[in-house]
Amino acid sequence: MTGRKRKRPSKPTMDRQVRGVAGKQACFPAPSPVLDMPRDYAAVLAALKERIRETRLRTVLSANAALVLLYWDMGRTILDRQESEGWGARVIDRLSADLRAAFPDMQGLSPRNLKYMRAFAAAWSDRAIVQEVLAQIPWYHNIALLEKLPGTQERLWYARKSREIGWSHNILVLQIGADARGRQGKAITNFPATLPPAESDMAAQVFKDPYLFDFLGTADSRREREVEQALVDHIQHFLLELGTGFAFVGRQVLLEVGDQDFYIDLLFYHLKLRCYVVIELKATPFDPAFVGQLNLYLSATDDLLRHPDDKPTIGLLLCRSKNRIVVEYALRNLKRPIGVAQWETQIVKSLPRELKGVLPTVEQLEAELRRLEAAERAHE
Repeated sequence: MTGRKRKRPSKPTMDRQVRGVAGKQACFPAPSPVLDMPRDYAAVLAALKERIRETRLRTVLSANAALVLLYWDMGRTILDRQESEGWGARVIDRLSADLRAAFPDMQGLSPRNLKYMRAFAAAWSDRAIVQEVLAQIPWYHNIALLEKLPGTQERLWYARKSREIGWSHNILVLQIGADARGRQGKAITNFPATLPPAESDMAAQVFKDPYLFDFLGTADSRREREVEQALVDHIQHFLLELGTGFAFVGRQVLLEVGDQDFYIDLLFYHLKLRCYVVIELKATPFDPAFVGQLNLYLSATDDLLRHPDDKPTIGLLLCRSKNRIVVEYALRNLKRPIGVAQWETQIVKSLPRELKGVLPTVEQLEAELRRLEAAERAHE
């Protein structure tokens, strides 16, 4: 190697930095120093940004509503022609081809989607309901409701929840599969006796039964601390299962009462109820003694943590199983609001359609075992 020094490239000048490829001056000026801005500039900028975001969101929602209503009108037209003139699958295929030729840049005109439009119109005969509820959620949410739910009231419930909470398509499907509607408001509580009527109704709808913790992974369901840690490790899934409005505060929260230390398993704050929610997790069946322990935690939380503007703390006791009559007796005459529900790691209602006939039944397994035992005896 020679000792020749490599020529260092010259630094780009400011003029080069602001010129484009063709040597033209950039079309945007450098931002002015903050010191030159009026005192209220930051507030005005923030307000304008928020206004733009809101307008863009309204535009998207308005476009979605118009598209869903268009799909309903198209489905209604196809349905009417099928009933009056006997349109069949061949006509729908031709209609799809002609529409796509006329609007090549438009998605959603396939024969499959036209059939969804027809099913959508058949499921919802009242256009006003479509405009009020169904047009407020994306089209693929509506397809999921059609495919996975048989009844009008069930579909409306999930549609309203999707609009209220902002469920994505995947979350909507997950909530349907977990029977969110069937479990909502099913926990055993003493809320009517311990809360004002309006608060009691709202609190009752917040709690469900059972709670499904199928995301726990390898946590040993017999060890409460392992389950608690797994819930915290999967806090997003846990909050989703709890429902909208819950904010996580902490695990094993210390309460100093007298000269003793007590620890809350899981502490949340509910934004709509405006109160703390103490959750006690038990890996065993319900025991009335659990209620006394939770009642102590609620009293201590009200005294040590609750802000004067907060509502009274609510307790939720999650057990592996429960006897409804025993729970009702245990909650009777208590002054603190408590709900009791079960928690489960999974629920298998039925095999998916594609697996039916593939996996053996219990009877088939027992018959095969008997055959193998008989064969072994024959060889002995």
